[in-house]
Amino acid sequence: MRALLLTAPLLLISACSTLPDPDPNLAWVDLTPYGEASLDAAQVDQRDWADSRYFEVQPGSHELTVRYQFPVAPSNIGPVEEPLWRDCQVKLTFKDFSAGQRYQLQAGSIGFRPWIKLYDHQQKLVSQGLPAGCQRT
Repeated sequence: MRALLLTAPLLLISACSTLPDPDPNLAWVDLTPYGEASLDAAQVDQRDWADSRYFEVQPGSHELTVRYQFPVAPSNIGPVEEPLWRDCQVKLTFKDFSAGQRYQLQAGSIGFRPWIKLYDHQQKLVSQGLPAGCQRT
């Protein structure tokens, strides 16, 4: 009985963290941050997206907005010991999402400036995003 009480929360957590199966009629976008950063799906075509772990969109043209939180290393900002965290919205437009295809959206930063890149299933760069606003956290 004790083992059941200990494993039940782990099963619930693992069940909640699984992604749904991709719909073959839609395009799927995986999110990949670098290092300690956090990357969350926020909007599709300026409408809030319900699941922050991925995007799934109709074929065609879409604007994706992500929330990217990342640390700026102290060596880049002067005599500060702790990293300075940035919280940014970054937008990306791609005109040719294809049904049944899987894309990967990668995020990173150079100093205080975030970037995102979208790759197709063959790891070919198909689009890049632009920051839409950042703040310190």
